[in-house]
Amino acid sequence: MAGRELAPGMTPPGSPRPTAASGADVFDIYTIIFLALAVFIFLRLRSVLGQRTGRERPPYDPYSAREPARPATTDKVVALPNRNADAAAPKPVEAVEVAEPGARWKGFAEPGSPVAAGLDAIAAGDDAFDAKHFLTGARAAYEMIVTAFADGDRRPLKNLLSRDVYDGFDSAITAREKRGEKAETRFVSLDNAEITAAEARGRNAQLTVRFSSKLISTTRDKNGNVIDGSADKVTDVTDVWTFARDLSSRDPNWKLVATEAGQ
Repeated sequence: MAGRELAPGMTPPGSPRPTAASGADVFDIYTIIFLALAVFIFLRLRSVLGQRTGRERPPYDPYSAREPARPATTDKVVALPNRNADAAAPKPVEAVEVAEPGARWKGFAEPGSPVAAGLDAIAAGDDAFDAKHFLTGARAAYEMIVTAFADGDRRPLKNLLSRDVYDGFDSAITAREKRGEKAETRFVSLDNAEITAAEARGRNAQLTVRFSSKLISTTRDKNGNVIDGSADKVTDVTDVWTFARDLSSRDPNWKLVATEAGQ
């Protein structure tokens, strides 16, 4: 066996072999060194950065800066007026001042006319007066009075006529009833109603209105025979009526104080 060559990697007989214990010893030494370094680094970072206490601010959010900041509102905060809003806001008082002087009665009276002056005087005594509203009521009263007179219905006439005018209407109705006659009136249309005069004397105001209408009027005797008018003929009628009202009264209604046939 002497002089025999050993194969590569083989250990000569009798020489010491490396054991697993010697490798483990080397591993344990390196592990201890790394652990010591880790503990040292941890302690170092802790001393520099400090510890969390729960009061730290939240991390910075770059997107939160894009939202506009909203001021806190309390009861003591008073919002300042917007200067631009004041300039853009409508001013009703200035609009009235800029309006034409005669525009108030436009459609009812010519500017500078006696009728316009009378309407101004009435409005000065009653700030709630409105020409359009008055004419609407006058048209309704005209139809109601004409119809009630033809029917001999005195009840609505008492509320719409002055005492003198009512007495005249009542006398005519009574005379017709004594003769046994019956009047029939039917409105075809009320074409126009315009204020022709206006005045205010003290607290008493008067307005005169010209009515233009189309009516079918008939008067029959006690036997039913037509003695006046026509049962199928339309007649153009023009009446000029004057209404009056005490401007100091709480009663807003106007009463008929005079009637005449128009031309």
